Order: sequence, then structure tokens, then C-alpha cells
Amino acid sequence: MSWSAKQYSAFENERTRPVRDLVAAIPTVEVRHAVDLGCGPGNSTEVLAARFPQAVVSGMDSSADMVAAARKRLPGLTFGQEDISLWRPEQRYDVILANASLQWVPDHAALYPRLLERLTPGGSLAVQTPDNLEEPAHRLARAVAGEAAWADKLGGVRHPDRHSADWYYALLSPLAQRVDVWRTTYMHPLAGARAIVEWFKGTALLPYLNRLDAHEQAAFLARYEAAIAQAYPALPDGTVLLPFPRLFVIATRQG
Repeated sequence: MSWSAKQYSAFENERTRPVRDLVAAIPTVEVRHAVDLGCGPGNSTEVLAARFPQAVVSGMDSSADMVAAARKRLPGLTFGQEDISLWRPEQRYDVILANASLQWVPDHAALYPRLLERLTPGGSLAVQTPDNLEEPAHRLARAVAGEAAWADKLGGVRHPDRHSADWYYALLSPLAQRVDVWRTTYMHPLAGARAIVEWFKGTALLPYLNRLDAHEQAAFLARYEAAIAQAYPALPDGTVLLPFPRLFVIATRQG
């Protein structure tokens, strides 16, 4: 199992809401060139292009399936397959957007300043990352992965790289004209525990599932779903509310 545009897009409305909030808060006005790092199936790029219709907007993602979906969705824009950790563009951008992507890239102490350097004076680095490693959905994934049936295969799984709001502020404030940091918890109504599992199959569970064969994946997901059903009780109509905290950072380069 690998990155799937279809799986990711199953909850597109919910996944796109944070990037709408992020892009709406970008202070840069004159935007000629903007790029979406980790564009996924293009939903975030579409929001970026709508906010800055006069700009040349491009996107990139490490997944060929995501890039293909983005190109189909937005045929007028340019998308490439590339690893963010290896991204070293010659040009500078007025806006660099990274929506729910940088948590998969290591060494944020070096990554964020490097991205800030690729901005034009007054340009904005706009980042949104899930801030939910201590939510039940993540804690239960780690707990199930540690059980005897899967511990040997899943013991070396690396969890996404992320830090606290004050860590990012302290890192970026000496380098930027302005740094805005905020945290929002979205409450997503989903159709039961199975829907929560389907949500995380497209993202957080991938590092686990990629190490298992088809039979092991099915067993792992069944065990995980049973735990999720206990942690997220359904409302009388069967709906489950999934709290999803997200961290937002906008750093504006000095003019």
C-alpha cells in the first residue's frame, strides 16, 4: 500500500478546510510565483491558485499517483514529481505553501530556514501540519503496532517529524519579519469507526501498512478499528466526531 490520490480524496472537503484557512491568512499581496510543496491531488494547489489568480502557480509531490491526479484536476498548472527534502530551486517564490506535507520531511531545524531563503523579500512561507500525535487515533496505532503480532515488522516505524508552536516560533522569528503561529482543532463528523480507519489509511497508517503483506494489513486494520470504536464512541445517529488538531505557521521574509 502506498500514497493513493483516491484514498486521500475520500475526505477531500475535510482535508481542504485547513488549507483554506491557511491561504486566507497569507499577508503577501503581490504574488507573481507561488508553489505548493506536497500538493497531493491538487486540492491545496487549487485553493492557492484561486487566492492568487494573477500568479504563476506550480506544485510538486513525491507520489506519482498524486501528481497524476493534480495534473488531471488542474491541467493549466505545472506539477512535478520531486522530494521536498531534495528541493533546491534556483528561482525565488513570493509564496511557498506546504499543507500537511512537511511533517513527513526530517530535520525541520534546517528545512524551514532553507525554505524561507527561497522567498522573495516580503514573501510568505505558509505551513500547516497535523498536530495530533497524542490523539487516540495515533496513540492506538502505536499501541497496536507494538503488539506481539506486528512488533517485529513495525518496531522501526518512524513517526512524522513535528515540534511545538513555540519551537517553530523560536526557530523562525530571528529570520523573518513576522511569524504567525496558531493551532486549530477541527471536529470532523464521520460515519463511524470504519470511516476513521479509512481516513488514516490514506496518511498516518501508511508507514505501518507498507511493512505488512495483504493478510497482515487486514488483521492490523481489524484490530485497529476495534480499538478506535472504543476510543471514539458513536452518537445516537451513528456519527463519530473526530477531533483533529492542526498547527499553522506563516513566516514572512524580511523586505
